[in-house]
Amino acid sequence: MTDASEIWTGPLSPLAEGGLARPRIGIGGISIESSTFSPHISGDEAFTERRGDVLLGYYPFMATGSELRESADWIPLLQARSLPGGAVARETYERLKAEILEGIRAEGPFDAFYFDIHGAMSVVGMTDAEGDLGGAVRDALGPDVFVSTSMDLHGNVSRALLDMSDLITCYRMAPHEDHWNTKQRAVHNMLERLRSSVGADVEARRPYKAWLPVPVLLPGEKTSTRIEPARTIYDEVPVSEAVDGVIDAAIWVGYAWADEPRCQAYVVVTGDDTDAIRAEAERLGRLYWDARDDFAFVADALPLRESIDAALASNAASTARAYVISDSGDNPTAGGAGDVSWTLGQLLARPEFSDGAINVVHASIFDPAAVAQAVAAGVGATVTLEVGGRVDPGPSGPVTITGEVFSITESSAEGDDVNGAGPGTQVVIKAGGVHAIITERRKPFHHIADFTQLGVDPDAMDIVFVKIGYLEPELYALTAGESEGERWKLALTPGGVDQDLLRLGHSHLEPGVFPFDTTGNPALRAVVTRRTAEGIEEL
Repeated sequence: MTDASEIWTGPLSPLAEGGLARPRIGIGGISIESSTFSPHISGDEAFTERRGDVLLGYYPFMATGSELRESADWIPLLQARSLPGGAVARETYERLKAEILEGIRAEGPFDAFYFDIHGAMSVVGMTDAEGDLGGAVRDALGPDVFVSTSMDLHGNVSRALLDMSDLITCYRMAPHEDHWNTKQRAVHNMLERLRSSVGADVEARRPYKAWLPVPVLLPGEKTSTRIEPARTIYDEVPVSEAVDGVIDAAIWVGYAWADEPRCQAYVVVTGDDTDAIRAEAERLGRLYWDARDDFAFVADALPLRESIDAALASNAASTARAYVISDSGDNPTAGGAGDVSWTLGQLLARPEFSDGAINVVHASIFDPAAVAQAVAAGVGATVTLEVGGRVDPGPSGPVTITGEVFSITESSAEGDDVNGAGPGTQVVIKAGGVHAIITERRKPFHHIADFTQLGVDPDAMDIVFVKIGYLEPELYALTAGESEGERWKLALTPGGVDQDLLRLGHSHLEPGVFPFDTTGNPALRAVVTRRTAEGIEEL
């Protein structure tokens, strides 16, 4: 698999005769991954909103003095980003959308626009939120403005989203170690087009797009680019991009935990040679379709009880520490509510963890009321708390935990570079050997420092339970034993992002989507389109 460091773009080509030396480019978008199977609603509090210089400074490749920064007049409007969660509240979406559109009207006209989105945003009462937002942005910009769209590979490319974009691309790695690289590529390719000899010719600078829906919908934990077949398939994307007449190539896995007609895999290849982009889109689409039965979970996927048994057996046979178990069904970075407490209840009921001889940590459950009670009691106090199960009751509802307030960590409300608002205050409750992390707001645990700042050293734990699917790099490194990935299980636990897709109850997908329908035999013929002054040209 291509290393993330190899995907950074090179310098821009010299300005061509007729190219735009310093185009005016707007920036805006809304980014969230939303499970329609989660009862969580993502409101205003879920989003980190960046505007103006703060938004421009958000992109590391746009640092002051950098080539990309100095090659255009940038007009950063609004980019709102949230940790994945449930569907976005309609009023929140309409507010953010209205601000972006008003910014376009007030700050335009533009030569181009960078549309920075995720691609799997669900909004209450809608079935194609990005298509709606993209269409409104296009209407506000007008037909002549060049739009470059960057997305997560777990997004969906509806025809409406395709048609509003001139360039559209997504990540090539899962986990998304190349998320900044992808955004830079989208900006770089846009500037290359504007600075080229076709830059001043509105009609000529619009490339063709070969769009191919592939009727497969799988969870990210079966399509990680760390393993086959995704590793080999995604290694073919830069091969397609290198073909003469091609600007960019991309494969979207789609988003498995939304029940909407647009949810499936997609391939888009963009360029000027219509034969080349069609051939490459169909080649990549065929590779993905033909491998549909070969995709498997990135780790051993077992029920929770069997995962715990395997961890205990491994620890008994080895001096290695820190066996990791993914509590996958309520993963907040896939759209889970983050407060399903079923797994915690199972840990508290295990006699092996009752006396502290075996130490485990569970990350995490968000419950502001429980956090407040622990803070009021103070470090060292013994408390009895009802934890979780308030947003998503799951199979257990709130779980009772009696234990010591092990630590209290005050935390800024500010989000990080990737996710939305921060976790607020965090507490650790120690009950026997179980260290339960409870946060004021929803939080992912991806880094060792997420634990150590709370006074918990993952290396000193026998088992680390974390609400996640495939492991982010630091956690993955923690599992290294006698063989790569040996000390890790993917627990099939309940929640809004249940890995067992067939038991979730999808009912609005397009007909023939695998694995919901295993009888399909799609033609896999790409549609080649281009925007023109008269509308959408389709070949």
